[in-house]
Amino acid sequence: MEKNIFEKIISKELPADIVYEDDISIAFKDINPQAPIHILIIPKKRIEMPEQITNDDEVVVGHLFYVAKLIAEKLNIKNGYRLVMNNGESAGQSVFHIHLHFLSGRKLSWPPG
Repeated sequence: MEKNIFEKIISKELPADIVYEDDISIAFKDINPQAPIHILIIPKKRIEMPEQITNDDEVVVGHLFYVAKLIAEKLNIKNGYRLVMNNGESAGQSVFHIHLHFLSGRKLSWPPG
C-alpha cells in the first residue's frame, strides 16, 4: 500500500512543523489552517477512518486526546480549543489516516460546517 502524506511526515520523507512527537503519535501545524492555531494530531499507526477503529486501537485513539491536552498546556491555551475528527469525504476527511484537528486562537462558532 502506498504511503499517504501523513505516513511520509511520520517517516520524515516530508517536512512538517512538528509541535509534539512520541512513540504513538505526532502533531504538526496544518498547512491550510482554519484557525490561528490549527494542529493535526495523528497516530503513527495507520487507521484510515474512524469507522475502522477497533477495540485494539483504544489506547492509540485515547492517546490522541491526551496529546491534545499536552499541546494546550505547552501553548498555554486557557480560553478553550476544539477537537474534530472527520469520517469520510462528506464529513470533510481529505487524508485517509485518522487525525484530530486541534483548533484554537479565535472564537469558534457552532454549529460547525
